[in-house]
Amino acid sequence: MSFMILTLTEAANHRVKEMMAEQEGDNLFLRVGVKGGGCTGLTYGMGFDTELKEDDLSFEDDGVKVVIDNESAPLLRDVTIDFKQNMMGGGFKIDNPNAMVTCGCGSSFKTATNAGTPSKDC
Repeated sequence: MSFMILTLTEAANHRVKEMMAEQEGDNLFLRVGVKGGGCTGLTYGMGFDTELKEDDLSFEDDGVKVVIDNESAPLLRDVTIDFKQNMMGGGFKIDNPNAMVTCGCGSSFKTATNAGTPSKDC
């Protein structure tokens, strides 16, 4: 299946391409997903991968192949991933219109339909 679930800003797209160029290996793609954890119940995951799974959804965003597992797709619909650079370095920022509650660091959230499994140490 191929349709855009989330969007990478120009800055995020550029940074992902830079990071991919630094990696060894061919056929890399950006895997984005959601799993239980964090202070509010769900956490984002991003990393490079080379192996597609049977239920993965994929699309291309300005030259970057993005893959999302089927379970994470509804939680990532209409998400925008940006990259911000500042004097302390840089990092990816995720804007999720589906999130009803987010933690202070912005890496944990819950939606109206999925509370996830918050970490006990928060």
